[in-house]
Amino acid sequence: MEKYEKIRVVGRGAYGTVHLCRKNTDNKLVIIKQIPVEQMTKEERQAAINEVKVLSMLDHPNIIEYYENFLEDKALMIVMEYAEGGTLFEYLQQKGNNLLEEEEILHLFVQTLLALHHVHAKQILHRDLKTQNILLNKQRNVVKIGDFGISKVLSSKSKAYTVVGTPCYISPELCEGKPYNQKSDIWALGCVLYELSSLKRAFEAANLPALVLKIMRGTFSPISEEYSENLRILILSMLHLDPNKRPTISQIMAEPIVINSLMDLYTDIGKVAVPAKVQRPLSGLPTSSRHRGRLYSAKSSYKGSASNIVLDSSGGLPKPQALSTIYCWGNGLQSPVKLPVSHSDTQVIEVSTGRTQKAGVTKNGRLIIWEVSSVGNNTTLPGSVEQQIPTFVARFLEGQSGVTIKHVSCGDLFTACLTDRGILMTYGSGANGCLGHGTFHDVSQAKIVEELLGFEVILVSCGTSHVIAITNDHEVFSWGRGDNGRLGLDTTESHKSPQPVIIPDPYQARSVHCGVDCSIIVTVDGTLLVCGNNRHNKLGLDDNGKTPRQVDEVHIFTSVVSEPLRQLHIKSVAIGTSHTAVVTDKGECYTFGSNQFGQLGHGVVGQNRQMGKVLFPEGTKILDVACGDTYTVAIGSEGEVFSWGKAARGRLGRSEETNHLPIQVDFGDDEPFIVTSVSCSHVNTLLATKPLSSPDCD
Repeated sequence: MEKYEKIRVVGRGAYGTVHLCRKNTDNKLVIIKQIPVEQMTKEERQAAINEVKVLSMLDHPNIIEYYENFLEDKALMIVMEYAEGGTLFEYLQQKGNNLLEEEEILHLFVQTLLALHHVHAKQILHRDLKTQNILLNKQRNVVKIGDFGISKVLSSKSKAYTVVGTPCYISPELCEGKPYNQKSDIWALGCVLYELSSLKRAFEAANLPALVLKIMRGTFSPISEEYSENLRILILSMLHLDPNKRPTISQIMAEPIVINSLMDLYTDIGKVAVPAKVQRPLSGLPTSSRHRGRLYSAKSSYKGSASNIVLDSSGGLPKPQALSTIYCWGNGLQSPVKLPVSHSDTQVIEVSTGRTQKAGVTKNGRLIIWEVSSVGNNTTLPGSVEQQIPTFVARFLEGQSGVTIKHVSCGDLFTACLTDRGILMTYGSGANGCLGHGTFHDVSQAKIVEELLGFEVILVSCGTSHVIAITNDHEVFSWGRGDNGRLGLDTTESHKSPQPVIIPDPYQARSVHCGVDCSIIVTVDGTLLVCGNNRHNKLGLDDNGKTPRQVDEVHIFTSVVSEPLRQLHIKSVAIGTSHTAVVTDKGECYTFGSNQFGQLGHGVVGQNRQMGKVLFPEGTKILDVACGDTYTVAIGSEGEVFSWGKAARGRLGRSEETNHLPIQVDFGDDEPFIVTSVSCSHVNTLLATKPLSSPDCD
């Protein structure tokens, strides 16, 4: 608290005390919520953590701004914006019986609407929207929503079953014990609009049973006749007993009475005084220098410049150089095929592929998905042996508005993605409980794994039918199918929600890698911890020393035994169906497991359960590696891409037969590039590259 000076206590709540403080550096007034954590129950502690998490996710002019949090005197301190105008409830109380003008009602309402739209776009339910939690600025013309202590971070289709919120604002479905969703927030917003119009609550009673009865009947006094019929209809629609018949936020925004107020809001609050004479930004430039609103100079017209601009073949207008190229091969594609990206300035920094999915993460935090188009894929003539190349289309993940994705991993018909706030979301097939939602239900849009909301997840890996995640505190959780002990839980049982995994001392998990029936953790010190099926010694659990010993499977994470694996400092790992590859801190690649098709790259074929180093051209350093079912792909530090193993169905990215040593993949006449990410599934490979001339290349 040395940065702040306490002025006075402005409120006390169930979880703590609210102080008005002054920041010493600039004398700015702030609110600090002091929440004692030492004596809290687990649920209370989770509520405090949740408020910080929710506040840090929100950034909107009509939402109380979050500044920071810190621990002091065994209490959590949450620093946030101070609204000098007090609460909307206090403002309405001061009005007595003097009703607000309809223009002012709508002015305050649309700001609340915009704030709630931002909250829902972040996949959050407020769950306690009321006039006491709506704050005002000093002039009392700007709304600020606050108090997110019991908010719930959810996806757009998730539901919360906990009955929360102030009784006067709870919806009929909550009174019946039904799930809470966004339509319950709409009901509360309708209660707020009614209160703005009548200066009293829509539903009030002497006791809770009587209040519930009123809410269930949906009976309330009509608003004053001096207000428009459109306002009355809007209130009635938001307070409909059937949540399915209440409008969505988008539908409310589309109402003419609301559109007009939104326009007034943007042209009033958002207006900027413009000097009488302002030179247009492009007016001083020659016509040839202006193109689609972008500025070009002679310097930016050359390939490799900071703006990634190249001249077209005719020497005319410059065109942007693609920041990323995505290649795919295998599963019938005999050579690398370029996948489309949405725009030339889309830069893909990571890719992952599953049985059917192809996904990537862009630099600006969007999840891009590639699918085979059903349009334009004409079948070949009967008897033709010509390869039919499918047409791929790229699209961004739906329902991701306002969420920044930083990591993605694809399993068998399901996908997990991680936000920059450490929140894990999954979607796709719910078989084996792989989605971690506590059910086996399929989910079409990304839904938050609620069991992990109290943790900051930093990495997730999807196997064929199980998932493992790591938090910033090196905690490990696993769920999904448990055969062979692949979850590391000392059991073969399956789990449909995340379970904590015990990691042997003194190891700390750095990264995790899931295979078909096993899992591998790379520790902070570069050691491998493994669990699951050790078929063909693909986990390195065989003791090949003086007294050889073979291990079939282990059900808890165990350090590797086989030499020289246990002596190496491992940087990254890839697991195939029956073999494994690792990259060391020296840029060397070692492989072990099944070698039936030469997928180990040792130049021979055989099943001897031994491991060895893969030989590449002299001077080659390997940065990353990926394994499919019977093949392997490795990435060199100079942008080289090598593959080896079984060549059927284009696994190796070329039409040659199976080879037992690394051979470089040919990408045609494309410009030199570096690889940003590589991923292999059962029979296909996905590769993301960026040009050497990219401004952030070394």
